[in-house]
Amino acid sequence: MLPPPTPAGMRHAHRRLKRARDQEKSRFQSHDVLHSRYLLMNLLGKGGFSEVYKAFDLQDLREVAVKLHQLNSSWSDVKKASYVKHAVREYKIHRQLRHARVVGLLDIFELDSCTFATVLELCEGGDLDSHLQSHHVLPEKEARAVASQIFDGLAYLNGPTRRIIHYDLKPANILFNQLGEVKITDFGLSKIVEEDQSTSMELTSQGAGTYWYLPPECFEVGAHPPTISNKVDVWSAGVMLYQMLFGKRPFGEGCSQEKILRDEVMLNAKTVYFPAKPALSAEGKEFISRCLAHRQQDRLDVQAAAAHPYLMLKRQSRSAAPSDKA
Repeated sequence: MLPPPTPAGMRHAHRRLKRARDQEKSRFQSHDVLHSRYLLMNLLGKGGFSEVYKAFDLQDLREVAVKLHQLNSSWSDVKKASYVKHAVREYKIHRQLRHARVVGLLDIFELDSCTFATVLELCEGGDLDSHLQSHHVLPEKEARAVASQIFDGLAYLNGPTRRIIHYDLKPANILFNQLGEVKITDFGLSKIVEEDQSTSMELTSQGAGTYWYLPPECFEVGAHPPTISNKVDVWSAGVMLYQMLFGKRPFGEGCSQEKILRDEVMLNAKTVYFPAKPALSAEGKEFISRCLAHRQQDRLDVQAAAAHPYLMLKRQSRSAAPSDKA
Protein backbone atom coordinates (compact mmCIF):
# COMPACT_ATOMS: atom_id res chain seq x y z
CA MET A 1 0.00 0.00 0.00
CA LEU A 2 1.31 3.43 -0.92
CA PRO A 3 1.89 5.85 1.97
CA PRO A 4 -0.58 8.74 2.25
CA PRO A 5 0.52 11.95 0.52
CA THR A 6 2.28 14.50 2.68
CA PRO A 7 0.86 18.05 3.02
CA ALA A 8 3.84 19.38 1.04
CA GLY A 9 3.23 16.80 -1.69
CA MET A 10 -0.44 17.71 -1.88
CA ARG A 11 0.40 21.41 -2.18
CA HIS A 12 2.88 20.63 -4.97
CA ALA A 13 0.28 18.57 -6.84
CA HIS A 14 -2.28 21.34 -6.41
CA ARG A 15 0.13 23.91 -7.87
CA ARG A 16 0.80 21.65 -10.88
CA LEU A 17 -2.93 21.19 -11.51
CA LYS A 18 -3.50 24.94 -11.23
CA ARG A 19 -0.76 25.64 -13.76
CA ALA A 20 -2.33 23.11 -16.14
CA ARG A 21 -5.76 24.74 -15.79
CA ASP A 22 -4.26 28.21 -16.26
CA GLN A 23 -2.43 27.07 -19.39
CA GLU A 24 -5.66 25.74 -20.90
CA LYS A 25 -7.27 29.15 -20.36
CA SER A 26 -4.32 31.17 -21.66
CA ARG A 27 -4.92 33.26 -24.75
CA PHE A 28 -1.28 32.71 -25.72
CA GLN A 29 -1.37 28.91 -25.91
CA SER A 30 -1.86 29.06 -29.70
CA HIS A 31 1.19 31.29 -30.20
CA ASP A 32 4.14 29.14 -31.26
CA VAL A 33 6.83 31.80 -31.65
CA LEU A 34 6.76 35.35 -30.28
CA HIS A 35 8.71 38.19 -31.85
CA SER A 36 10.07 35.70 -34.42
CA ARG A 37 12.40 34.50 -31.71
CA TYR A 38 10.85 33.06 -28.53
CA LEU A 39 9.22 29.63 -28.66
CA LEU A 40 6.75 29.26 -25.78
CA MET A 41 7.10 25.91 -24.01
CA ASN A 42 4.97 25.77 -20.86
CA LEU A 43 3.25 28.06 -18.40
CA LEU A 44 5.20 28.76 -15.19
CA GLY A 45 2.76 31.06 -13.42
CA LYS A 46 -0.12 33.45 -13.80
CA GLY A 47 -0.97 36.72 -12.05
CA GLY A 48 -3.71 39.29 -12.30
CA PHE A 49 -2.41 40.96 -15.47
CA SER A 50 0.43 38.70 -16.55
CA GLU A 51 1.48 35.17 -17.46
CA VAL A 52 5.01 33.77 -17.25
CA TYR A 53 6.17 31.11 -19.69
CA LYS A 54 9.26 29.01 -20.03
CA ALA A 55 10.46 29.62 -23.58
CA PHE A 56 13.34 28.86 -25.90
CA ASP A 57 15.31 31.69 -27.47
CA LEU A 58 15.82 30.58 -31.08
CA GLN A 59 18.48 33.24 -31.64
CA ASP A 60 20.72 32.70 -28.62
CA LEU A 61 19.78 29.00 -28.26
CA ARG A 62 18.92 29.08 -24.58
CA GLU A 63 15.91 28.73 -22.30
CA VAL A 64 14.41 31.94 -20.93
CA ALA A 65 11.32 33.17 -19.08
CA VAL A 66 8.83 35.28 -21.03
CA LYS A 67 6.46 37.44 -18.99
CA LEU A 68 3.39 38.51 -20.96
CA HIS A 69 1.69 41.65 -19.66
CA GLN A 70 -1.90 42.08 -20.77
CA LEU A 71 -3.79 45.33 -20.35
CA ASN A 72 -7.51 44.98 -19.73
CA SER A 73 -9.35 46.14 -22.85
CA SER A 74 -12.01 47.74 -20.65
CA TRP A 75 -9.48 50.05 -18.98
CA SER A 76 -9.56 53.73 -19.77
CA ASP A 77 -6.78 55.18 -21.91
CA VAL A 78 -5.48 56.97 -18.82
CA LYS A 79 -5.22 53.72 -16.83
CA LYS A 80 -3.55 51.92 -19.74
CA ALA A 81 -1.04 54.74 -20.12
CA SER A 82 -0.30 54.64 -16.38
CA TYR A 83 0.31 50.88 -16.47
CA VAL A 84 2.63 51.15 -19.46
CA LYS A 85 4.49 54.09 -17.91
CA HIS A 86 5.04 52.06 -14.74
CA ALA A 87 6.28 49.05 -16.74
CA VAL A 88 8.65 51.16 -18.83
CA ARG A 89 10.06 52.75 -15.69
CA GLU A 90 10.70 49.29 -14.20
CA TYR A 91 12.36 48.20 -17.44
CA LYS A 92 14.67 51.22 -17.48
CA ILE A 93 15.83 50.44 -13.94
CA HIS A 94 16.15 46.70 -14.42
CA ARG A 95 17.90 46.74 -17.81
CA GLN A 96 21.01 48.45 -16.37
CA LEU A 97 21.53 45.74 -13.74
CA ARG A 98 24.07 42.98 -14.41
CA HIS A 99 24.88 40.89 -11.36
CA ALA A 100 24.84 37.25 -10.31
CA ARG A 101 22.28 37.95 -7.58
CA VAL A 102 19.82 39.84 -9.83
CA VAL A 103 17.53 38.20 -12.39
CA GLY A 104 18.75 39.27 -15.82
CA LEU A 105 16.37 41.30 -18.01
CA LEU A 106 17.07 40.34 -21.62
CA ASP A 107 14.44 41.89 -23.90
CA ILE A 108 11.14 43.74 -24.15
CA PHE A 109 8.72 43.96 -27.07
CA GLU A 110 5.09 44.69 -27.94
CA LEU A 111 2.68 42.03 -29.20
CA ASP A 112 -0.36 44.22 -29.82
CA SER A 113 -1.95 47.41 -28.50
CA CYS A 114 -2.87 45.71 -25.23
CA THR A 115 -0.02 43.24 -24.74
CA PHE A 116 3.74 43.47 -24.29
CA ALA A 117 6.39 41.02 -23.15
CA THR A 118 9.55 41.09 -21.08
CA VAL A 119 12.15 38.35 -21.42
CA LEU A 120 14.01 37.35 -18.28
CA GLU A 121 16.69 34.95 -17.14
CA LEU A 122 15.06 31.60 -16.40
CA CYS A 123 15.05 30.57 -12.73
CA GLU A 124 13.73 27.04 -12.34
CA GLY A 125 14.45 26.61 -8.64
CA GLY A 126 11.21 28.24 -7.54
CA ASP A 127 10.90 31.21 -5.20
CA LEU A 128 11.53 31.57 -1.49
CA ASP A 129 7.80 31.84 -0.80
CA SER A 130 7.07 28.39 -2.24
CA HIS A 131 10.07 26.91 -0.41
CA LEU A 132 8.80 28.30 2.89
CA GLN A 133 5.33 26.92 2.22
CA SER A 134 6.88 23.48 1.70
CA HIS A 135 9.53 23.53 4.43
CA HIS A 136 8.06 26.07 6.90
CA VAL A 137 11.44 26.69 8.57
CA LEU A 138 15.05 26.32 7.43
CA PRO A 139 18.14 25.37 9.43
CA GLU A 140 20.13 28.42 10.44
CA LYS A 141 22.99 27.49 8.10
CA GLU A 142 20.67 27.43 5.06
CA ALA A 143 18.77 30.56 6.08
CA ARG A 144 22.04 32.43 6.55
CA ALA A 145 23.20 31.30 3.09
CA VAL A 146 20.04 32.71 1.51
CA ALA A 147 20.32 35.97 3.47
CA SER A 148 24.00 36.30 2.57
CA GLN A 149 23.21 36.19 -1.14
CA ILE A 150 20.28 38.60 -0.79
CA PHE A 151 22.56 41.14 0.88
CA ASP A 152 25.20 40.48 -1.77
CA GLY A 153 22.65 41.58 -4.37
CA LEU A 154 21.58 44.59 -2.31
CA ALA A 155 25.21 45.68 -1.99
CA TYR A 156 25.42 45.69 -5.79
CA LEU A 157 22.26 47.82 -6.01
CA ASN A 158 23.96 50.30 -3.69
CA GLY A 159 27.42 50.33 -5.23
CA PRO A 160 29.60 53.27 -6.25
CA THR A 161 27.75 53.87 -9.55
CA ARG A 162 24.13 53.34 -8.46
CA ARG A 163 21.85 53.65 -5.46
CA ILE A 164 18.62 51.72 -5.86
CA ILE A 165 16.08 50.95 -3.14
CA HIS A 166 14.19 47.81 -4.16
CA TYR A 167 11.29 48.59 -1.80
CA ASP A 168 9.41 45.33 -2.40
CA LEU A 169 11.69 42.62 -1.06
CA LYS A 170 9.62 39.62 0.02
CA PRO A 171 9.86 35.83 -0.39
CA ALA A 172 7.94 35.84 -3.69
CA ASN A 173 10.58 38.16 -5.18
CA ILE A 174 13.52 35.96 -4.23
CA LEU A 175 14.07 33.33 -6.92
CA PHE A 176 16.49 30.40 -7.17
CA ASN A 177 18.18 29.06 -10.27
CA GLN A 178 18.88 25.36 -10.82
CA LEU A 179 22.08 25.63 -8.79
CA GLY A 180 20.18 27.01 -5.81
CA GLU A 181 21.62 30.50 -6.23
CA VAL A 182 19.57 33.51 -5.16
CA LYS A 183 18.19 35.92 -7.77
CA ILE A 184 16.38 39.14 -6.79
CA THR A 185 13.49 40.06 -9.09
CA ASP A 186 10.59 42.52 -9.57
CA PHE A 187 11.80 46.12 -9.60
CA GLY A 188 8.33 47.57 -10.10
CA LEU A 189 8.44 49.65 -6.90
CA SER A 190 12.15 50.42 -6.96
CA LYS A 191 13.40 53.92 -6.27
CA ILE A 192 16.58 55.56 -7.51
CA VAL A 193 18.40 57.80 -5.04
CA GLU A 194 19.77 60.64 -7.16
CA GLU A 195 23.29 61.98 -6.72
CA ASP A 196 22.07 65.20 -5.10
CA GLN A 197 20.05 63.28 -2.48
CA SER A 198 22.96 61.98 -0.40
CA THR A 199 21.88 58.49 0.76
CA SER A 200 18.19 59.15 1.40
CA MET A 201 15.09 60.43 -0.37
CA GLU A 202 11.50 61.42 0.33
CA LEU A 203 8.94 58.62 0.08
CA THR A 204 6.29 59.88 -2.34
CA SER A 205 4.44 56.59 -2.84
CA GLN A 206 3.16 55.74 0.63
CA GLY A 207 0.68 52.86 0.60
CA ALA A 208 2.59 50.81 -1.97
CA GLY A 209 4.54 47.71 -1.07
CA THR A 210 3.92 44.66 1.11
CA TYR A 211 3.32 45.90 4.63
CA TRP A 212 4.70 42.89 6.57
CA TYR A 213 8.12 43.62 5.05
CA LEU A 214 8.22 47.43 5.30
CA PRO A 215 9.90 49.30 8.18
CA PRO A 216 8.25 51.83 10.52
CA GLU A 217 9.41 54.93 8.62
CA CYS A 218 7.29 53.92 5.61
CA PHE A 219 4.16 54.37 7.75
CA GLU A 220 4.98 57.76 9.27
CA VAL A 221 2.39 60.46 8.64
CA GLY A 222 3.18 64.16 8.85
CA ALA A 223 3.30 67.48 7.08
CA HIS A 224 6.09 66.17 4.84
CA PRO A 225 6.71 62.73 3.30
CA PRO A 226 8.97 60.48 5.38
CA THR A 227 12.61 60.11 4.40
CA ILE A 228 13.81 56.65 3.41
CA SER A 229 17.11 55.02 2.47
CA ASN A 230 18.45 51.59 1.58
CA LYS A 231 17.74 50.68 5.20
CA VAL A 232 14.21 49.90 3.97
CA ASP A 233 15.67 46.88 2.17
CA VAL A 234 17.77 45.91 5.19
CA TRP A 235 14.58 45.72 7.25
CA SER A 236 12.82 43.64 4.56
CA ALA A 237 15.73 41.21 4.33
CA GLY A 238 15.84 40.96 8.12
CA VAL A 239 12.14 40.07 8.18
CA MET A 240 12.74 37.34 5.59
CA LEU A 241 15.66 35.91 7.57
CA TYR A 242 13.49 35.81 10.70
CA GLN A 243 10.70 34.14 8.70
CA MET A 244 13.07 31.50 7.31
CA LEU A 245 14.23 30.66 10.82
CA PHE A 246 10.94 30.69 12.72
CA GLY A 247 8.24 30.12 10.11
CA LYS A 248 6.52 33.42 10.77
CA ARG A 249 7.13 37.13 10.36
CA PRO A 250 8.27 39.11 13.41
CA PHE A 251 5.56 41.76 13.13
CA GLY A 252 2.00 41.69 11.84
CA GLU A 253 1.77 37.91 11.54
CA GLY A 254 -1.88 36.92 11.10
CA CYS A 255 -2.89 40.52 10.37
CA SER A 256 -4.29 41.85 7.12
CA GLN A 257 -2.58 44.82 5.48
CA GLU A 258 -5.62 46.89 6.45
CA LYS A 259 -5.20 45.93 10.12
CA ILE A 260 -1.45 46.62 10.01
CA LEU A 261 -2.20 50.12 8.77
CA ARG A 262 -5.18 50.78 11.04
CA ASP A 263 -3.54 49.49 14.22
CA GLU A 264 -0.15 51.07 13.42
CA VAL A 265 1.50 47.68 13.86
CA MET A 266 4.79 48.67 12.23
CA LEU A 267 4.97 52.03 13.95
CA ASN A 268 4.92 50.08 17.23
CA ALA A 269 7.36 47.37 16.09
CA LYS A 270 10.05 48.36 18.57
CA THR A 271 11.21 45.02 20.00
CA VAL A 272 12.11 41.78 18.23
CA TYR A 273 11.04 38.67 20.14
CA PHE A 274 12.86 35.41 19.46
CA PRO A 275 11.06 32.11 20.17
CA ALA A 276 12.96 29.58 22.29
CA LYS A 277 12.67 27.04 19.48
CA PRO A 278 14.10 26.54 16.95
CA ALA A 279 17.35 27.53 18.61
CA LEU A 280 19.18 30.49 17.08
CA SER A 281 22.77 31.51 17.71
CA ALA A 282 23.52 34.67 19.65
CA GLU A 283 25.21 36.04 16.53
CA GLY A 284 22.05 35.45 14.52
CA LYS A 285 19.88 37.23 17.07
CA GLU A 286 22.25 40.18 17.19
CA PHE A 287 22.31 40.49 13.40
CA ILE A 288 18.52 40.30 13.01
CA SER A 289 18.03 42.81 15.83
CA ARG A 290 20.30 45.30 14.07
CA CYS A 291 18.47 44.77 10.77
CA LEU A 292 15.13 45.34 12.52
CA ALA A 293 16.12 48.33 14.65
CA HIS A 294 13.05 50.56 14.92
CA ARG A 295 14.91 53.83 14.35
CA GLN A 296 16.64 54.24 11.01
CA GLN A 297 19.74 55.70 12.63
CA ASP A 298 20.15 52.53 14.72
CA ARG A 299 19.68 50.13 11.81
CA LEU A 300 22.45 48.71 9.65
CA ASP A 301 22.68 50.09 6.13
CA VAL A 302 23.07 47.74 3.17
CA GLN A 303 26.87 47.89 2.98
CA ALA A 304 27.33 47.30 6.71
CA ALA A 305 24.84 44.43 6.71
CA ALA A 306 26.42 42.78 3.67
CA ALA A 307 29.85 42.90 5.34
CA HIS A 308 28.60 41.76 8.75
CA PRO A 309 30.63 38.88 10.26
CA TYR A 310 27.47 36.78 10.67
CA LEU A 311 26.96 36.68 6.90
CA MET A 312 30.64 36.41 6.06
CA LEU A 313 30.62 32.96 7.67
CA LYS A 314 28.60 31.71 4.70
CA ARG A 315 29.78 34.04 1.94
CA GLN A 316 32.05 31.41 0.41
CA SER A 317 29.09 29.06 -0.24
CA ARG A 318 26.94 30.09 -3.22
CA SER A 319 24.29 27.33 -3.12
CA ALA A 320 21.46 28.43 -0.88
CA ALA A 321 18.12 26.94 -1.97
CA PRO A 322 16.46 24.82 0.73
CA SER A 323 17.03 21.12 0.31
CA ASP A 324 14.10 19.04 -0.89
CA LYS A 325 15.09 16.44 1.67
CA ALA A 326 13.58 18.47 4.46
